[in-house]
Amino acid sequence: MATLPVYPWRLAPEGLATRRQLRAMGLRPGGQPVIAELQRPRRRGRPPLVGYLYRIDQAKPVRPMTEGRARALAAALRARRICPQCRRDAGYCIPRSLGACVPCADNH
Repeated sequence: MATLPVYPWRLAPEGLATRRQLRAMGLRPGGQPVIAELQRPRRRGRPPLVGYLYRIDQAKPVRPMTEGRARALAAALRARRICPQCRRDAGYCIPRSLGACVPCADNH
């Protein structure tokens, strides 16, 4: 497998962008492979932060939000608010680290 070119943080060549940058432009990678990496060094021997770069000219427009997708997203977010122990809507997304709403997690 060939290695990807690696660029320092903020020094990517023209025509390449990260997923986040593509999204800000109203685009998505659209199935294209990663072209290169950005690496940002960190302190104390920690591994660098890595961002993957995609070609802007091969990116596709973001798919529009349809009524069905909006309903599915709302249902998924609603399910993340339901506590599996007390079955109540917690009013916030329940942390996976707790596995239950805060009152239920405190009781165990």
